Amino acid sequence: MKNIKAVIFDMDGLIFDTESIYYRGSQEVADELGIPYDAEVYNRFLGVGDSEIWATYHQMYDEEFGSDLVNDFIKLSYERVVDYLKSGVAEMKPGLLELLSYLEENNIPKIVASSNNIDIIEDLLKKNNLFDRFSKIVSVEDVKNAKPDPEIFNKAQEVLGIDKDNLLILEDSNNGVIAGHAAGIPVIMVPDLIQPDEELRSKTIAVLDSLADVPAFIEDKK
Repeated sequence: MKNIKAVIFDMDGLIFDTESIYYRGSQEVADELGIPYDAEVYNRFLGVGDSEIWATYHQMYDEEFGSDLVNDFIKLSYERVVDYLKSGVAEMKPGLLELLSYLEENNIPKIVASSNNIDIIEDLLKKNNLFDRFSKIVSVEDVKNAKPDPEIFNKAQEVLGIDKDNLLILEDSNNGVIAGHAAGIPVIMVPDLIQPDEELRSKTIAVLDSLADVPAFIEDKK
């Protein structure tokens, strides 16, 4: 690992504690519609783009519940989550502000590469006064394939114009780590809902408890 010249941040579950909100909205709607759904199902899709998730829901549920009801599940879940997010319930993850300040003090650029939609990314960043602290956003609209495909991180590297060895990805999800590793960019995992197994750990350069631990790791590698 060479000197870090830029950092690529995931958003959901890393910058903001949003995964629990997404799960809450989906679970509530599933219960109301009588669709069998639980945290295990939700966790399968951490870091994956909406279109891939929705296509898989149709594969899982269409035969038993019909396409129209599954479409209702998708639409109502999305609306429920957006309502929660607009109410300002998403909190920043511990250590985020300290890490951003460290990177700024050391003139290390930072961008967001998220499988979420650009409007949600921008809204969350702006509401938390973080929008101007990132130089660029790469969203699911900028790529054809969402994580675990490496395309979004390859796009982020293209935007930054920095060698992959001089980049660092910060991720919380299995699919994000897999995508970063496949892109050939060093990845630090800060787990959110799921702890990594040994195979996943082998795809990272470190697994840290908090974003607050990242500055010390970078300093140690100088």
